[in-house]
Order: sequence, then C-alpha cells, then structure tokens
Amino acid sequence: MTDDDTDDAKAAETTADAETGTDRDAPSRLGRVLLGVGLAAQASEDFREMDETIEYAESAGVPAPDLAAPFASGMMLVSGVGIALWRAPRITTGAAVAFLTVVTATMHDFWNADEDDRSGERLAFFGNLAMLGGALVFLREAFK
Repeated sequence: MTDDDTDDAKAAETTADAETGTDRDAPSRLGRVLLGVGLAAQASEDFREMDETIEYAESAGVPAPDLAAPFASGMMLVSGVGIALWRAPRITTGAAVAFLTVVTATMHDFWNADEDDRSGERLAFFGNLAMLGGALVFLREAFK
C-alpha cells in the first residue's frame, strides 16, 4: 500500500465519519457538550419564561415576536442538543452560528441600552460572543 492509498483511505474514513456523525475526528467532546448544554439550557429557560422572552423580543423591535421568539428558542434547543451529541453537525452548528450572530448583534446591543440595562446587556453580548466563537470553531470542524 502506498502513501497515497493510505491518505485516500483516511480521507474516505473521515468523510464517512462526518456523514454518520461519529466522533473519530470530531472536535473536543467536552467542548461540544459544554457549548451544546449551555445553548440548550438557555433555550429551556426561554421556554419556561416565554411571555418574558416575547416581551423582550418585542422591546428590541423583533418582527412577529410571538412567532420569532419560540422559533429562535426552538432552534437554539435543537442546535444545542445536536452540537452536544454531534448529530447533523453542519446543520446544528450552522443554526447555532446563525442564531448567535443575529441575537448577539440585535438583542444585546449594549451600546444603545439605557444606563440601568447596559451592564446586563454587555454581559449577555460578550457571553454570546464567546459562544459564537466556539460555534464557529465547531462549524469549521463539521466541514472537515
């Protein structure tokens, strides 16, 4: 067997793993679980307090907050579980990146917040920014 044959076999194995969602060349399990559980837990909180979540979305000018807030929370829940279990990683990490990009910039714009709310919005902004960084790393890994 030549080096080219070995490289081809490894590439085929990696592709098969990515398609089946196995962990052989997947990124850190611990990192995935932590990010996924964090997203899913936040979504769970949003569902438990959906009236407040909808009010918050409405106050930020989100169109159709009665539909958008539950949809976004559901997307975050499914993404979190998918990332933690590394199932459909391209879809779940892509959805997390999309969610975090939109929400971080629009819902936690601390630079426009009242003085009383600025600190909390800044904290949420940077927390989401950190999660977005992790999701981007995992999205890159999902496409390897």
